[in-house]
Amino acid sequence: RGRAPRADRGAMAARPTVSVFLAEGEEEKFSHSVKLPGVFLAPVRPDVVHQVHTGLAKNKRQPYCVNKYAGKSVSAASWGTGRAVSRIPRVQGGGTHRSGQGAFGNMCRGGRMFAPTKQWRKWHQKVNITQRRYAVASALAASAVPALVMARGHKIDNLPEVPLVVSSALEKTSKTAAAVALLKKMGAYADVDKVVASKTMRAGKGKMRNRRFVQRRGPLVVYEKNEGITRAFRNIPGVELACVDSLNLLQLAPGGHLGRFCIWTEAAFKKLDALFGTHTKPSTLKTRHKTAYRLPQLQMRNSDLSRLINSDEIQSVVNAPKVGSQPRKLKRNPLKVPEVMESLNPAAAAAKKRATEKQAADIKAKEKLRESRRAGKGPSKAVPKERREMKASFLKQMIAD
Repeated sequence: RGRAPRADRGAMAARPTVSVFLAEGEEEKFSHSVKLPGVFLAPVRPDVVHQVHTGLAKNKRQPYCVNKYAGKSVSAASWGTGRAVSRIPRVQGGGTHRSGQGAFGNMCRGGRMFAPTKQWRKWHQKVNITQRRYAVASALAASAVPALVMARGHKIDNLPEVPLVVSSALEKTSKTAAAVALLKKMGAYADVDKVVASKTMRAGKGKMRNRRFVQRRGPLVVYEKNEGITRAFRNIPGVELACVDSLNLLQLAPGGHLGRFCIWTEAAFKKLDALFGTHTKPSTLKTRHKTAYRLPQLQMRNSDLSRLINSDEIQSVVNAPKVGSQPRKLKRNPLKVPEVMESLNPAAAAAKKRATEKQAADIKAKEKLRESRRAGKGPSKAVPKERREMKASFLKQMIAD
């Protein structure tokens, strides 16, 4: 399942070298090792790859639209108001079921569609070149991770190593039989068998439009110079070819999914550092406004967050964890529980006692007054004579004025 480089099979994260295998011969044979290009250590960003792929995929679309006369080929006019029918245009004439039927509207049988499509729609989309390069670098880095390549569905169980690098003599191969023999020798032909077995009839109307069959993607062969290699591999099902100078994200991540199985020639593999640069040196072949291209950098040098949090440097300055929790207290209403009110206001009991005694005394005084009035001994409710005379004199003065 994609063994680690021969130089250091234990250091999966570093991966300093990659094995190069000979294209000649009938058996898999190790030749030498080459340094792993810096682009394979770029950050793997599925979000960037998916966004760029969505934009680039739109540039292959062909304009289409409906006929501008579709649904408008009849003579129809509205009957207006007052006839207890809707005001939709209706087919004129008589003698047939069609007369009087609604026309033109998108809700009518035989009418036009809503907002008929036009061929001057904005079909293509520009994608930032920096984003495109970021996505290509991320796709290349993902193609060197066996888990991602297998997750995409490629059959790489019998490969000697991922990424698979073959000597530059492969570029001079011009016979398909030799190409098939190479794939079988390197253990990559299982992916071609998967493609052959996956060929099925397309669902939908595409099978009427010269797109009758669909099949999965196979290996992507990346070369530097075409000295016959395209003629050798072009007729093998599922196998695609790409020049290292013009790598395309639509081939490196079909459908926006990372992990394309790539077979590299040695010359193409060595040229990646000049095209993309490393984390310490910029590119020598790619520029943007006369500025050399640099590889995207990781925001975190160490993405193992649990290791960072548990490190001695961070644990030495953080607060110690709090053990246990304070028990939750029952909230008691001081207006209903005297003990709680006494703890809040020690004078509350005495004030309540005085208020209770005053209320009882007032009730007794009122009852005594009621009994004395019933016996005819209590004070009268009549207005005193002096007040009556004062009111009368005030009224006369007001009338006189």
